[in-house]
Amino acid sequence: MENVHLAVEEEDLYSGYNDYNPTFDSEELENDAGFQQAVRTSHGRRPPMTAKFPGTAIGGRPLVSSFGSRIPMASSMGRPMTGTVQEGAARPMTAVRAAGYSSSLMRGSTFDPLGQSKGPAPPLEAKNEDTAEEKIKILEKKVNDLIEESCMAQSIGAFQLALEKAKEAGRKERALIRQREASGNTEHINLDLTYSGEVIKQGSNMTTVAASISTQLHRQYEQRKTVLLNLANQYANNEMYPEALNSYHVIVKNKMFTNAGRLKVNMANIYFEQKNYPKAIKFYRMALDQISNVHKELRIKIMQNIGVVFVRLGQYSDAITSFEHIMTESPNIKTGFNLILCYYAVGDRERMKKAFQKLISVPLGIDDEDKYIPASDDPSSNMVTEAIKNDKLHQMERDLKVLAEKYIMTAAKLIAPAIETSFASGFDWCVDMVKCSQYVELANDLEINKAITYLRQKDFNQAVETLKTFEKKDSRVKSAAATNLSFLYFLEKDYDQADRYADLAMNADRYNPAALINKGNTLFVKKDYEKAAEFYKEALRNDSSCTEALFNLGLSYERLNRLEEGLDCFLKLHSILRSSAEVMYQLAHLYEQLGDPQQAIEWLMQVISATPTDPHVLAKLGKLHDDEGDKSQAFQYYSESFRYFPSNIDVIEWLGAYYIETQFCEKAIQYFERATLIQPNYVKWQLIVASCYRRSGNYQKALETYKEIHRRFPENVECLRFLVRLSTDMGLKEVQEYATKLKKVEKMKELREQRVKSGRENSARGRREGSTGSADSGRSSSSSSKGERLSAKMRSLPGSNEPYEASSPKELDASYVDPLGPQMDRPKTGAKKPADDDDFADEDLGDELLPE
Repeated sequence: MENVHLAVEEEDLYSGYNDYNPTFDSEELENDAGFQQAVRTSHGRRPPMTAKFPGTAIGGRPLVSSFGSRIPMASSMGRPMTGTVQEGAARPMTAVRAAGYSSSLMRGSTFDPLGQSKGPAPPLEAKNEDTAEEKIKILEKKVNDLIEESCMAQSIGAFQLALEKAKEAGRKERALIRQREASGNTEHINLDLTYSGEVIKQGSNMTTVAASISTQLHRQYEQRKTVLLNLANQYANNEMYPEALNSYHVIVKNKMFTNAGRLKVNMANIYFEQKNYPKAIKFYRMALDQISNVHKELRIKIMQNIGVVFVRLGQYSDAITSFEHIMTESPNIKTGFNLILCYYAVGDRERMKKAFQKLISVPLGIDDEDKYIPASDDPSSNMVTEAIKNDKLHQMERDLKVLAEKYIMTAAKLIAPAIETSFASGFDWCVDMVKCSQYVELANDLEINKAITYLRQKDFNQAVETLKTFEKKDSRVKSAAATNLSFLYFLEKDYDQADRYADLAMNADRYNPAALINKGNTLFVKKDYEKAAEFYKEALRNDSSCTEALFNLGLSYERLNRLEEGLDCFLKLHSILRSSAEVMYQLAHLYEQLGDPQQAIEWLMQVISATPTDPHVLAKLGKLHDDEGDKSQAFQYYSESFRYFPSNIDVIEWLGAYYIETQFCEKAIQYFERATLIQPNYVKWQLIVASCYRRSGNYQKALETYKEIHRRFPENVECLRFLVRLSTDMGLKEVQEYATKLKKVEKMKELREQRVKSGRENSARGRREGSTGSADSGRSSSSSSKGERLSAKMRSLPGSNEPYEASSPKELDASYVDPLGPQMDRPKTGAKKPADDDDFADEDLGDELLPE
């Protein structure tokens, strides 16, 4: 019984089974001060202790921790040892009772192996955010959030906000580095130090620790790279190219950053934007050397950029080499088009043809459109077809096809005049090639472009003949050709033919908005505004973005005096075309008609901001300000209008009248003299010039001007009256001559008026006599009496060389009316008093008042 050891009852039979030797604990080594000291210094290389003591490991070396202290044995950590019997300790019994069995069950306790009867678990400990690790984690999260916000801002086009977020992320990241350094975290250790010296020689455990540190440092460098890369991209988006290049250089020069060589493509793009093409080529080639052949698509894109740079430098042979290599390895539409441009630049006809054939044979990788047509009555398959009909992938395919057609059409129009002796032959060759390719529907479009080319060359007959060949083709092409024909005839003012072809285009395709607009235009010029408006409305129903239909509809409403509806049309159009001067002018015109001159002035000011040199808009602004009574503003705008267009008679007349009104007749002369140059046969301007000379006191110049007017217009009564008056005032001997001519002209004018009056009376009398049945006798007597009176009056006129004498004494009427209006009275200053009113008349002057 002495050797029998009773088992001591314990509450937890499994305590100690989860304990392990702390020698293998590598997770907390970064917080182990002794280990950190051993890594940094030679502390870990001191000779091991050789003295033996109880608990020595096999081989005679004591078990020590990473910092040299003894490690307590397992027995001292509470785990019972089963191989030896220690004195003073009872050896526990095993496999004697079932798990969860307790003697307390005999005393009425329930079976509770999981200990649930002890109550709920204690609450989790609150996270302490004051520790260095928590601060580092918080800063890392802030940096990542800022980078994400910067990228989101860039995606919506807010480049300035994206740059601010990127800068903030950079500041947070630098604060994170300082926090790591302050906390002594191992993540700031250089990897070269991590992988050097005796640390890796400590055994497999030390290698594991170094790998863990390497992972953490890699994550730190990746975060640093992300921050710098995002900042460099945002600098580039905001066109801050020097700052972007500096950031890229920091990333590229650091060997820790993986795939940094690819960023040289971004640097080359920046040099391209700066037009530093040699350096751009250098960096593109450096990036090409650092990218392996596995990344074939990326290498093709870089080579395409190199070819584009060579084109900008004018080195077309080098560009052709790059583009030909791409078309051999991985052909695409854009490269094929660029290759055609290079061949066109060097003038190689045969290669242009071959490049065009390669272009139209490039596979697009687009599914057939029949895929999106429901082919069965299965509801599920039809639902799938409807779902993918307008999805993003199908839209991308449509955009790619439209882009390919655009490149092919542009290339055909470019090379057609160059590959053959005439552009018509070149177009025919391109049409034949296209008909044999996957772009068969483009052949008709090329034919229409051929007609448009004839129009550009002013060959209307050939254009019409080319378009007429489409009358028997399918409806879409027929409608397009008829639309162009209608527009051609409309330009030639052959409105009947324009109306005919507009009807033909509408019959071929009723949903063609251009055909409906042409039909409305033909009705508009025929002043059938109601029907024209209906066709414009139908065009808008077919295509709500058709700005031509909306503009013409507004004009129709204006002609119909439905000003409010016209105003609505142009306001809608202004929301679409914000900078259209025509739309803003129409809005100003409508507001003027509605009696709101202030709104009209505001809209015209917007027109001036778009087209500051439009003389008609400036004159319109001057007129509105003049109507409002603001003469100074009106004079400013009229002067600007005259400066840009000095041949507008209305502007010249207003400016001349303004100077006359302000008593500056000398300045008004230059404007009216320009008016005489514009309208030399209009005597009004010459009379005003002479009046300006007379008002300014230059009577001699005024007399010469009147004489010149009389020479050119000898029957002008006003000129003769001015001559008589000026000759009288100046005491000239020609006064009698001018007075005689004035009487003669007035007499002829009086006879002419009587002749017209008598002619009207005779015609009225003839109509009355004809109504009574005696038309013949009345007409003969009237004609005989009229002839007798006319011959008598002609005999009474003097000859051209005979002096004119009045039959009865009549006083000469030399009065005239100044075309400039009555002259303002000059104020009388310093009037001379009569001699009788002299105060000193009766007084003798003394000797003291006489001069010495």
